[in-house]
Amino acid sequence: MTTLKQGDQAPSFSGVDQDGKAHKLEDYKGKKLVVFFYPKASTPGCTAEACDLRDNFARFEASNYALLGVSADSAIRQSKFKEKYELPFPLLADEDRFVIEAFGVWGPKKFMGKEYDGIHRTTFVIDENGVIEEVIEKVKTKEHANQILK
Repeated sequence: MTTLKQGDQAPSFSGVDQDGKAHKLEDYKGKKLVVFFYPKASTPGCTAEACDLRDNFARFEASNYALLGVSADSAIRQSKFKEKYELPFPLLADEDRFVIEAFGVWGPKKFMGKEYDGIHRTTFVIDENGVIEEVIEKVKTKEHANQILK
């Protein structure tokens, strides 16, 4: 789905999290950044993915990673999701899909025989200089941390 690949410069994005705080790529210079896109907060797959990342958060911190979740949900929905599952990382409320489209993860999907446009569950691992190290398109929601931290 996405046209971004390993070795590409990550898009210079800017978005607002569940608390209204702005986040942009430049804020993470000098750290590795995991930007994970998920279809909808509080759905089973998205919850499993976020909780797996939460449960392994200390491993990410120990390896100098920052995490940033992104979906098209409202700030209120993101806030409830973060609070309910005690997620230790920010969740961008990208209702206008600026970040989602910059990373190329919006497009046609199929579910139960119906076609519609939506977010493709995709994760980007970005190095300290803003270069994409890895694109994970086949996300295993219950073991996503291991996919990233190998």
